Amino acid sequence: MPRSTLLALFYLASFLQAGAYGLTFLLPRLFAEFGSDEKTVGAMLAITALSTLVTVYYSGHLADRFGRTKVLGLACLAIAAALAGYGLATGPGSILVTASLLLGAGWGLTYALSPVVLTGLTAPEERVRYFALLSVAVMAGFGLSPVLAAQMELAGLPLEAAFYVTALLCALAALLFFALIGPIRAGDRGAGRANRSQLSLRSIQQIFASPARLSVTMVLIGASVFAGMNNFQTVFADQRGLDYAQYFLAYTLTVVLCRLLLARFTGGRRPYLMIAALQYVMFGSVVLFAVSGGSAALYLVTAALFGIGYGVSYPILAAMAANDAFEDLLPQTLQLFALSYFIGICGFPLLAGWILVDIGGSSLLGLVAVLAALEATLALRRGWRG
Repeated sequence: MPRSTLLALFYLASFLQAGAYGLTFLLPRLFAEFGSDEKTVGAMLAITALSTLVTVYYSGHLADRFGRTKVLGLACLAIAAALAGYGLATGPGSILVTASLLLGAGWGLTYALSPVVLTGLTAPEERVRYFALLSVAVMAGFGLSPVLAAQMELAGLPLEAAFYVTALLCALAALLFFALIGPIRAGDRGAGRANRSQLSLRSIQQIFASPARLSVTMVLIGASVFAGMNNFQTVFADQRGLDYAQYFLAYTLTVVLCRLLLARFTGGRRPYLMIAALQYVMFGSVVLFAVSGGSAALYLVTAALFGIGYGVSYPILAAMAANDAFEDLLPQTLQLFALSYFIGICGFPLLAGWILVDIGGSSLLGLVAVLAALEATLALRRGWRG
């Protein structure tokens, strides 16, 4: 199979499964239908986080035993089952807990192993470009799924229908990954095949002794910022009389456009200075959102700026994690990068939900702004050192 076709199908499968990620932004709305609040959302996402952390840690073990691409297919099936579970749930209980566990397992495997597979298919000098294209596919998937859900609601369909449709798309992604097992094995350049993938405490210690420790730390902070802004965006929008679908559409279009432009960028001489500049834009977008009130125009500006800041800096940071890694620890470094990401994505909403309910949205946005400034400053310090 030509590499261009292989990569196109790989990106398509990544796009289809990523819609599940976007639907988590609608969990506050879904849970409100059966009388639960943001604390319950945070608790379920905390369960998802625990499942994700365990799964990411053992993703290398599973990949070594069954093959990375096959495990990606199985992960998509787990995500499909999770979405169906959320759609079927009528209140807090075993169905929600099981769905959250399956979602975490699926996420952990797809986001830990997809970059490792892509690394095996690309040369080091291509990684920023191809990581950017992977992030375009993922962003398009999870950014458009809330928009799809909003349109289905406008058409008179229940919110649960969006979860069922996305579950079917995830099952289709699983079939694509299963079909790509042979072509990916044949196209592997060796970077994804030469080393075993198992993550261990010793390998984690070695990773934190490498330059990649900064990107691993920064992605945790950035994921917390992302979760703080997006996971409860439906709540913020309802409080201010705004349309959350407009936010996600503006954010998604901005990120997709900018990441397509980034596909021509190879990193530059000091990529961390580029990351710092983008993340200060992210910081500015959080501050703007905190003070913009119910302005629909500023709401769209906030979404676009956040898309530029967070959305463009993330794939560059992921590529830096690969390039800063010790060569014999490349798969483990990318898995630890994914692990840190999910600690922020799934763990921070537990704290954010509590702050939102018991203290208020302004306090939550203040904390998110501080984290954004911290991450940007870490990148700036590394960039100036060269």
